[in-house]
Amino acid sequence: MISIISLFAVFLAIFLFGMTSMRTGLYHLSENKLQGWLLAVTDKPWKGMLVGAGITAIIQSSSAVMVITIGLVAAGYLSFYQSIGVMLGTNIGTTITAELITFNIDSYIVPLLIVGVLLMISKKKVIFSIGTTLFGLGCLFVAMNGFEKLAFPLSVIPAVQSFILEANETVLFGAFIGTVLTAIIQSSTATIGISMSFLTNDILTIQTGIAIMLGANIGTCVTAILACIGSIKEAKLVAFAHVWLNVIGVLAFLPLINGMSDIVMNLASSPEVQLAHASLIFNVLCSVIALPLVKPFAKFVTKLHT
Repeated sequence: MISIISLFAVFLAIFLFGMTSMRTGLYHLSENKLQGWLLAVTDKPWKGMLVGAGITAIIQSSSAVMVITIGLVAAGYLSFYQSIGVMLGTNIGTTITAELITFNIDSYIVPLLIVGVLLMISKKKVIFSIGTTLFGLGCLFVAMNGFEKLAFPLSVIPAVQSFILEANETVLFGAFIGTVLTAIIQSSTATIGISMSFLTNDILTIQTGIAIMLGANIGTCVTAILACIGSIKEAKLVAFAHVWLNVIGVLAFLPLINGMSDIVMNLASSPEVQLAHASLIFNVLCSVIALPLVKPFAKFVTKLHT
């Protein structure tokens, strides 16, 4: 049992390292433009949403974009109202990685890693950044393969088995698992990746996988809360708004899990692709529905937390 858990921890570390490596490479390829794009946001929430989605899709970290946004609000460059549009966009942009890791590129993993390492030797920043991105991507697929192979051995461990059985019975418990796991490992994508491996082995139901994914959206708010500690009032409002946006969205969609599972099962036959599509549908719908309500939502958060 200890060896299985240790191996799982190793693959989780590889996944998180891969995410960090890919994120770093992509960030350095566009670092001079990120804050400029955010600062270009005006009082139009839809522009903020597009910019937030674009930047998050580029650097593959909604948490990083939220930290940058909170910093800009704290410095007085952005208002709390402007930040909400960006926030809506980050939730959409972060779904790209979940879709990406469902591709079957097993035969390309080793070449990705080798090419990545070779490019990382270069002293040229652009080439090094491309190498870092490719190496990180290769690490993600290595970790996903590891998760899939360990899913069944993990599921027969009594403690894990009881959690899985409870999660398959109660969607609220599934959402709780997703929230706690993401808060601990600080990556909603990793949580979704782990869920995909259990889905592939028919250990979790698609309904449970969706519940865990919903919880992961709440768990990812922890970074924003930590980033606003010691900041001005408006910066704290950004973090509170991020929490409320995700909590309200999850509570609204929990009763709709069965309907969502029917939709994604019609869209794809592979369980992991179904979960990736569910994440995309949830985040896009939440952001699009919230977009016309940005002004009253901003007033609600301001009144509640001042």
